[in-house]
Amino acid sequence: MLDPILLQSFLVVAQTRNFTEAGRRLGLQQSTVSQHIRKLEAASGRRLFLRDTHRVVPTADGEAMVGFARSILEANERARQYFSGARLRGRVRFGTSEDFVSSRLPEILRDFTRRHPGVDLELTVDLSATLNARFDQGELDLVLAKRRTGEARGKLVWRDRLVWIGGPGLEIDPQAPLPLILYAPPSLTRTVALETLERQHRTWRVVCTSGSLSGLRAAALAGLGITLHARSLIPDGLIETPATLRLPDAGEVEFVVTPRSGTAQGPAAALADAILANGDRLQSTA
Repeated sequence: MLDPILLQSFLVVAQTRNFTEAGRRLGLQQSTVSQHIRKLEAASGRRLFLRDTHRVVPTADGEAMVGFARSILEANERARQYFSGARLRGRVRFGTSEDFVSSRLPEILRDFTRRHPGVDLELTVDLSATLNARFDQGELDLVLAKRRTGEARGKLVWRDRLVWIGGPGLEIDPQAPLPLILYAPPSLTRTVALETLERQHRTWRVVCTSGSLSGLRAAALAGLGITLHARSLIPDGLIETPATLRLPDAGEVEFVVTPRSGTAQGPAAALADAILANGDRLQSTA
C-alpha cells in the first residue's frame, strides 16, 4: 500500500521539478516534502528522482510512478465523493489562454464535468493579458494563463522555457530582418519576443499577426517565419529552430491558475485543484 499523502507530495514535485515550490503549494516545509519522497522511495524500493543543486528530474521509475500515483489518488477521490454524498453545484466562468488549444486540457475539463455534472462550466479562450483583465473586472472566476517569471499573480502550475519555433525545413537569411509570427497585442509572448530581440540588437519584421494559436501555426507551417512558444506546448507539425540560427535566449515563462479570492471551496476551487493536480498532463500535446 502506498500512502496517498506521500503520493500527493511526489506528484507535485514531479510537476514543479522543485522541492521548495512543491512545499509552497502543499503548505509544507521543504524538509517535510523531502522526507515524503524518501519514504516513498523506501516503500517502492526504487529511486524516483535525480537531484542536484540545479534541477530535479524523475528517473524512469519516477515516470512510471506518476501514472500509478495519479490513478491511486483519483480512485481515492472518487470513493470520497461517493461516500460523502457531496455534490458540487454552481457555475464556473473559466478562462484559459490560447497556449492550451492543442494540449490535453480538454481531457481534464471533460473529466471534471463528468465527475461534477451539477457544475455549469463556461469556457473563454483568449490571450493571457486579456483574460487577466477580464478576471480583474469580475467577468471570470478562474484563469489558467501565463505570467512572467517571478510575478505574484496566481498559483504556479509549472515553469517552462520559451523557445523559437517554425515549420520543418524553414530557411532564414541571417542578413535579413528576422521574420516574426506573433500574437496580437497585448500578448505577453509577443512582448517578450520583441524585448529579447531588441536587447540583442537583432533586426526583425512582423510577417503575420494573429489572435489565435491556429493562425500562428498555419503561418509557421506555410514557412512565413518563426514564433516564440513554450517548449512543452509546441503545436503539432512545428519544431524548435536549430541552434545554427543563433537566436537569443528568451528565458522562461510561468503557467499559473488564478482563482478568485474567497473561493476556497466550491466549483471554481475544485476546478483549480484539478488543474494543479494534472499540470504534468498539460505539459504535452494530445
